Amino acid sequence: MRNIGIMAHIDAGKTTTTERILYYTGKSHKIGEVDDGSATMDWMEQEQDRGITIVSAATTCYWQKDQINIIDTPGHVDFTAEVERSLRVLDGAVAIFCAVGAVEPQSETVWHQADKYEVPRIVYINKMDRTGADFYNVLEEIESKLGATPVPLFLPIGAENGYEGNIDLFKMEEIRWDMDNNGETFAYSPISDDRQALAEEWRDKLVDSLSAFSDEITELYLEGDEIPNDLLKKVIRKETIERNIVPVFVGSSLKNKGVQPLLDGIMEFLPSPGDLPSIKCHHAKKEEEVELERDKSGPLAGLVFKIQQDREMGSLCFVRLYSGSLKSGSAVMNISKKKRERVNRILRMHSNHHEQINTLEAGDIAVIVGMKMAQTGDTIGSEGFPVLLESMDFPEPVISVAIEPKTISDQDKMKSSLEILQREDPTFSVTENDETGQIVISGMGELHLDVLTTRLLKEYKVEANIGNPQVSYREAITAVVEHKEVFEKTLAGKENKAVIKFKIEPDKRGAGNSFHSEVPKNKLPLPIQEAVERGMLNAMQSGTLMGYAMIDIKATLLDGEFDEAASTELAFEAAASLGFDNACRNASPVLMEPVMHVDIMCPSDYVGDVISSLTQRGGLVSSMESKPSFELVKAQAPLAKLFGYSTALRSQTQGRGTFSIEFSHFAEKIN
Repeated sequence: MRNIGIMAHIDAGKTTTTERILYYTGKSHKIGEVDDGSATMDWMEQEQDRGITIVSAATTCYWQKDQINIIDTPGHVDFTAEVERSLRVLDGAVAIFCAVGAVEPQSETVWHQADKYEVPRIVYINKMDRTGADFYNVLEEIESKLGATPVPLFLPIGAENGYEGNIDLFKMEEIRWDMDNNGETFAYSPISDDRQALAEEWRDKLVDSLSAFSDEITELYLEGDEIPNDLLKKVIRKETIERNIVPVFVGSSLKNKGVQPLLDGIMEFLPSPGDLPSIKCHHAKKEEEVELERDKSGPLAGLVFKIQQDREMGSLCFVRLYSGSLKSGSAVMNISKKKRERVNRILRMHSNHHEQINTLEAGDIAVIVGMKMAQTGDTIGSEGFPVLLESMDFPEPVISVAIEPKTISDQDKMKSSLEILQREDPTFSVTENDETGQIVISGMGELHLDVLTTRLLKEYKVEANIGNPQVSYREAITAVVEHKEVFEKTLAGKENKAVIKFKIEPDKRGAGNSFHSEVPKNKLPLPIQEAVERGMLNAMQSGTLMGYAMIDIKATLLDGEFDEAASTELAFEAAASLGFDNACRNASPVLMEPVMHVDIMCPSDYVGDVISSLTQRGGLVSSMESKPSFELVKAQAPLAKLFGYSTALRSQTQGRGTFSIEFSHFAEKIN
């Protein structure tokens, strides 16, 4: 069994490649195409309309009787959470690079996300038939930009319109695919004389790069003996799993060339669940780190990595099981929520179709129907061995729109629909302004919110008015303040009193908010100190300037007075909250705005105009790179100035420029 993900920059051909895999493994009988909206994996109406992947779709197929669970992830940076949560549960990944664009900005992002989760990967260089395709340039960029060691196992024969097939460096033969039957069959032939020297050069490079990891290969090489392919494959597999090398495959998925060797490579070089080391978990009762073996007969442990709402079946929980086995109809413990949940049915997913199975075993991925409280990142397990698998961190939403129902009857419908969308997407947040009653939804970018609001109107049929996008600002302090707060109030005839002394100071950018106490427990009992912490952290949710959440503040409790008769947790919580607000007013508060990483790709003729326009929007260009067919400009700019930028860029570059933005950091807003 293999659990793999397909990851890449937008438009590198992830979904097209996945469609070919499904066709050649017999899972679909017709090749779906992204361009005409018939791709199996892009099943959502909006994905078909926009021609992009929005949600990661899961499917299972079989290649020569071996099971492959595939997750096709989005390439667009606004849906980075979909990629993040998929990588968390994968054992291996196929990184697809466009032979023209090579290592594009979003490819770097997903590559580093895979590094973070220590996912072994193989590379597939796609689109060899496109004008400007350069296989060897992509290899260089993988090495220079990603710091990886690419090891090509196949070489392309020709490029662009002249791309014919591949040279297999194991068999030292040429492969060509039969175009009459969509590339289902292919034939081997001897390497032609004019390509023999190139093939031998790269075969030597292959052996040379592997000899660094194997004394056996080195000895055979030095003695001039033939090195068996089985030995080469064994070393490639070991070093791929240990993430020392990345095997490279090549092809053109759209032209049905190169996909079957990639499938062989998935089975030969990517790890099965049993090849991977035990997992580090946190024992909920013992409060310690424990090792969990990946064993079918071990204690139950699995991670909910995605929630999807289905009109008929309700909440579908995508689960990766790491240990133990699970039967439909049984009860499980949601360790994160400390609640028991029922497993009504277990389904094996094929995009948006499914088949029912009775048992889910360690290493497998499936969907559980029936769990009511589960959320993305929750661990399911057994009460006897309650372990928490590492949960997932998601970036903060930076862009918001106000939304209001058109009629009173739409109000409840809208609230329940927003709750469903929030459960599905951890980077989507919904807040209600206490004073105005206005509902504000926040997300990762304009496209992200556009997709969510379109789903709300079309899919959930909610009649609503949607405002213009607004920036989600934050507040911070710039001075150190010591403050004493006295709280005295009589509530229901009982006196409540609290006295605290504390200090607030700005922390370094990106550090987050924190609370520390320097007061001994015999002077202020622990529950009282916890009440102070609660009060302060809650107060940080709304600032003193404009009510935005506060960031990067370090609060330290210095002293407190405790009176057994009159001191209550409520009084100390209130004192902390009020005191924090008072202290912040004296700590020179400032407004912070989100600054974005901007990557712009445009033809070289327009670079001057693009840079001057970006500078006018407050952008700072950090670097520029020349690619065969375009220039890549990397910059940082405040989000507030980037609204409507896609239209401006299109008109400047006659529709040939594209860009992607990603949150970088918060910086002080300059008027």
